Amino acid sequence: MSEQPSVRTTDGLVEGRWRQGHAVFRGIPYARPPVGALRFAAPAPPLPWEGTRQAAEFGPAAPQSGPVRTDPGEGTDWLTLNISTPDPGAAGLPVLVWIHGGAYIAGASSDPMYDAAALTGAGLVVVSINYRIGAEGFALLGGAPPNRGFLNQIAALQWVQRNIASFGGDPGRVTVAGQSAGAGSIAALLAMEPTRGLFRRAVAHSVPGNYCTPALAGQVAAALADRLGTAPTAAALAEIEPQRLADELTSLSAGLPGRRARWGRLAQTGVAICPVVDGEVLPEAPWPALTGGRASGTELLVGHTRDEFRLFSVLSGRLGTFTDEDARTALELFAPGPDGAEAYRAAHPRATSQELLESVYSDALFRMPSLQLAEANAAAGGTSFLFELQLPTPAFGGTLGACHSLDVPLAFGTPDSPAGRGLLGDRPAPEAVAVSRELRQAWVRFVTTGDAGWPAYRPDQRLTRVLDAGSRTVPYPEEASRRIWEGRPPTLFDLVRPAGSR
Repeated sequence: MSEQPSVRTTDGLVEGRWRQGHAVFRGIPYARPPVGALRFAAPAPPLPWEGTRQAAEFGPAAPQSGPVRTDPGEGTDWLTLNISTPDPGAAGLPVLVWIHGGAYIAGASSDPMYDAAALTGAGLVVVSINYRIGAEGFALLGGAPPNRGFLNQIAALQWVQRNIASFGGDPGRVTVAGQSAGAGSIAALLAMEPTRGLFRRAVAHSVPGNYCTPALAGQVAAALADRLGTAPTAAALAEIEPQRLADELTSLSAGLPGRRARWGRLAQTGVAICPVVDGEVLPEAPWPALTGGRASGTELLVGHTRDEFRLFSVLSGRLGTFTDEDARTALELFAPGPDGAEAYRAAHPRATSQELLESVYSDALFRMPSLQLAEANAAAGGTSFLFELQLPTPAFGGTLGACHSLDVPLAFGTPDSPAGRGLLGDRPAPEAVAVSRELRQAWVRFVTTGDAGWPAYRPDQRLTRVLDAGSRTVPYPEEASRRIWEGRPPTLFDLVRPAGSR
């Protein structure tokens, strides 16, 4: 293996690197840099190149917003992807395309937590992508297509269809996978017509229910532009330097609580921008699209962690400080239907304010959207495999429980990554090693065969794989929450109408 691996794509020759016996290619453009005349535009096909393009380094990510960011790197070539393959000379290998999370405002495919070595060692071709995030990808602007981040993801999947066979992959056996905002992206892709034929299966961990109406998205864009002294149009904001725009989004998000009277639930999430159900790129939310027969079911592996919201309680420094008023606000805003708050209190009569708040936030933001995606996909004729991660992390003195994002280093087998060490410790417990092996094997088996290794979810049984020390398959473990939310899928974030208005 003295010579580095090289592959000819439809745009030109790329040279990668051998790593742990696998061929790794990084920073390959699937679209042109979305800057200059292409800023806020739909992705444009990459320009071909002469000679050999070095594909040894990750491409830069789009500018980051929010308090938790990944180093984006230098440059404006934000629309690149990376490929790890067991053998570029092989044929017909199953393919996994990873879409990173980060609340739609942060994250990058270069995060060491997403290192594909273990999955590639199990026989998968793994592709990871960068896409436009924050205002660049999701602000609703005049003169620009909506949901540009999703358009990027579609362009990357189209690139995979054209090129993955040259890296040993089978374009007919592509699985899209993601966590948090990446899982929300996958849920949206299920509802979009242009994605037909681009993937066969889907893996979605901790699906968020965050989608908003055009009316609310328009007000958010106007508020963002107003902070910059300009108009909420592509032409006007193209004059604003990208990182400055991202930083202004961070400031707008920090002030969201003051806008709750008009922006409602969105103001309580701490992130001002999320995908918009615009009727064009995203015609409707995934749940009604699937249950209403306007989107086809697929083979879906979906799940969530038990203590989804605990991570945010700890990182915000609020764990143990939530008051009765905090719990009341959470229930009023996020419990479903007119009797939702009462239903939560009845289901958890001895719960503390902290427990009530975390239960409703975990349910509304991740657990119920994940469960209901499994149900909606099955209703649309697909096959759904459901899991809940219950293994607690020892981090922060054990206060995190089975928190949001704990499943990612377990699935990738990356406990040595900075995030993995932060969640699992310098030496993961034997139970964590065992759960990591089980979850990774479930991924590989599902991507390869469409079977996760436990019974599919059916409405009459609701069988769910609980991942823990001594994993087991049982009826859905969050039954109280399921009953509260039954028949009440996630609703769009919208403007709060003044009392008496029509």
